[in-house]
Amino acid sequence: MAAVEEDELFDDDQVSDLSLLAFPPEVQAAIDQVLPSDDPLDKPDFNPVDYINSVFPTEQSLSNIDEVIGKIRFKIRKLDGEIRTVVRGQTNVGEDGRYALEEAQKAIQELFSKIKDIKDKAEKSEEMVKEITRDIKQLDHAKRHLTSSITTLNHLHMLVGGVESLNTLTRRRQYGEVANLLQGVLNVLEHFQKYTSIPQIKELADRVKQIQGELGTQILADFEEAFQGSGAKYGPGNQKQLKEACYVVNVLELKVKRDLLNWFVKLQLAEYMVLFGENQDVAWLDKIDRRYAWIKRTLVDFEEKFGHLFPLDWEVSERICVEFCEITRKELGKMMSKRTGEIDVKLLLFAIQRTTNFEALMAKRFTGVTLQTVQPQNPKPIAVSKPLPAVSLNPFEESTNPFEQEDEVKIEDNQPVEEAKSGVKEPISPFTGIISKCFEPLLYIYIESQDRNLAELIGRFLEDFRLHGTPRLDTEVGSNVLPSCADLFVFYKKCMVQCSQLSTGRPMLDLTRTFQKYLKEYAVRILMNNLPKLSGQSSSSSAATSLIQSILKEGEVIKLIEEEQCRICSILCTAEYCMETTQQLEEKLKEKVDPDLSTQIDLNAEQDIFHNVISNCIHLLVQDLETACEPALTAMNKMNWSTVEAVGDQSSYVTGITGHLKTNLPLIRDHLASSRKYFTQFCVKFANTFIPKFISALFRCKSITTVAAEQLLLDTHSLKTLLLDLPSLGSQISRKAPASYTKIVIKGMTKAEMILKVVMSPHEPPQGYVDNFIRLLHDSDIGEFQKVLEMKGLKKGEISSLLEMYRARIPVSMALGKHSEGPKETTVHSPEPESSRIRKLEKLIKKRL
Repeated sequence: MAAVEEDELFDDDQVSDLSLLAFPPEVQAAIDQVLPSDDPLDKPDFNPVDYINSVFPTEQSLSNIDEVIGKIRFKIRKLDGEIRTVVRGQTNVGEDGRYALEEAQKAIQELFSKIKDIKDKAEKSEEMVKEITRDIKQLDHAKRHLTSSITTLNHLHMLVGGVESLNTLTRRRQYGEVANLLQGVLNVLEHFQKYTSIPQIKELADRVKQIQGELGTQILADFEEAFQGSGAKYGPGNQKQLKEACYVVNVLELKVKRDLLNWFVKLQLAEYMVLFGENQDVAWLDKIDRRYAWIKRTLVDFEEKFGHLFPLDWEVSERICVEFCEITRKELGKMMSKRTGEIDVKLLLFAIQRTTNFEALMAKRFTGVTLQTVQPQNPKPIAVSKPLPAVSLNPFEESTNPFEQEDEVKIEDNQPVEEAKSGVKEPISPFTGIISKCFEPLLYIYIESQDRNLAELIGRFLEDFRLHGTPRLDTEVGSNVLPSCADLFVFYKKCMVQCSQLSTGRPMLDLTRTFQKYLKEYAVRILMNNLPKLSGQSSSSSAATSLIQSILKEGEVIKLIEEEQCRICSILCTAEYCMETTQQLEEKLKEKVDPDLSTQIDLNAEQDIFHNVISNCIHLLVQDLETACEPALTAMNKMNWSTVEAVGDQSSYVTGITGHLKTNLPLIRDHLASSRKYFTQFCVKFANTFIPKFISALFRCKSITTVAAEQLLLDTHSLKTLLLDLPSLGSQISRKAPASYTKIVIKGMTKAEMILKVVMSPHEPPQGYVDNFIRLLHDSDIGEFQKVLEMKGLKKGEISSLLEMYRARIPVSMALGKHSEGPKETTVHSPEPESSRIRKLEKLIKKRL
């Protein structure tokens, strides 16, 4: 280090100057990229001290100090030389740049001059081309005008000659030559549309129109002369002339063709108007098939005699048929409106069937091209049969819902079966409903007939129920759903399909109202009215009588027998089936009816009725099960708990409840196997009803000692275990109870256990006892606290003192609020059953007596 100091390579000022030499990060990064270096002296964070220490780490390394200093001085001299070279090289850069810029400006000026010369030469070339092509264009225009003039003169010559020839051929009735010539003249005349202001051209055009009018009048007269009157001249001699005349009509205005066809079609149907006049016996509905037989013969005769006379694209046979349909629809509608009283459903369906069969035949024979407007989009009638009776079958084999199956249609008479076999819907023909829509105003007769049939069907269902009752689950694959409900919906489906073939308009709405009527009838008369009656279900008019009878029969429990339980389960499953099938019936009706009427179909009210039936069934089952448990709870209240000296097995009242549940639950569960969700609802409602009742019974137990409380706690735990296992009680298959049900049971029975634990705990010190009650039963109120104190058998003074402490411990507003709400139940459950309210009334009357 001494050597370094002697040479004084860097003094303090130089070090400070080096430390100030720092570049911004982006500049330093650019330098590192252009001049990469691994030399520590080139680092931006170079520290001389650190560098010297790295070169001379030890004192021994100072022996090489002269060599290191020499290397550094050599490097400094080298850098100085490079800097001088670069500086000298930059002295001439500015001069060179100015020279290069002057050269570039000169080159740009020369380039601009050359471009200007090229542009001037291009303009001169363009002028030369225009001069050269001007004469060519003039010649071109002259040629075009000359060609147009020659063509126009030729057309004019053809037009003049054609008009003269047409005039001559028309007088001679040479219609074959007229048809070809007239078309050519009309084509030529189109070329003179822009010259109509010229008098001669306008005169020729007017002459052509005049000849067209004369031809139309002349041809129509020829047809009338050939076909009409006593002197009709139609025969082999004039067939060719009339056939050629039809070709001329094709060239004439459309009105001529329309007038000719209207006249001819009416001529062909003149006999029909006479034979089937309104005053003729054959015109009535019972002989409607004679109308269709007549038109079939007429069409066959026409094809044989006159089919070759008219062009095929005229579709004269179809026009005759369409006009026949229009006349028939109007005449039938007029007659039926006058003789409505003579029409019964049998006659109506006979007429509709024959008519739809004829429409189907016409749809197969003709394309409907002559019908300018398509008929209303009614479903295609296939066949109409008599109202069908209820079908006797097992509706629960495989598919139990008739609306999940394909629509079956009965094929009758000569009805084609291709569509029914293939299952592919053909496009709706314009002939569909062309006649049969006249029957739509009278379809109320069909609806009334179905109403009568359904009334008879409901009567039959009632009789079957009275004779056979509800089905029993004798086999594993059996069903306890009433067969009558499937019969009802099968009948509904056949009626719906049948009516949709007749009309998809207002009659479908009328049929829907009939369906609604008998769905309600079925729900009320077959299901609701056959539910067993319990004491709590008595009507309001006999409520007082029922109450007095229940008071006189104290201790007597009204219990459903097994057959009644099975009947309730069967009615519940039937109502569920009806509710689900009614929804699908609504969807099918909306598919069948016209789209603009679909919003008027609503079967929600009927589904609600079936849902009410289900609710009543569940309520009956819960009430029956709950009522049967009451004697055991009464026995629990009558026990002298103050004398219990030891805790033993579960009490007899628990055994009674367990035995009752094990007897009834498997039966109900098996009969609701197809309605698992409603069985779960049943279990939930029973738990929501039984647990509060059990807690109320606990509150009525008085003077409970610690040992008695332990016994009750054991009994409560046994009931809790029993209730948790309730859904699978007595089942060979162990199935986990639904989480919602388990939560209800655990919450309710845990409250009962907490009540007993509070009863077991000593009431000294009082403040600790109050705190313990609030901790264990935080959702209780002062009323329940007082009941707990009464269960312990405390004196009134002690009870009053503890109640005051409780009030002081709980805010007044909360205490009053909870007290006004009444005792809280452990779960949210349905409103208190009517039977429970009646029993409270009974107790009140007993106290007053």
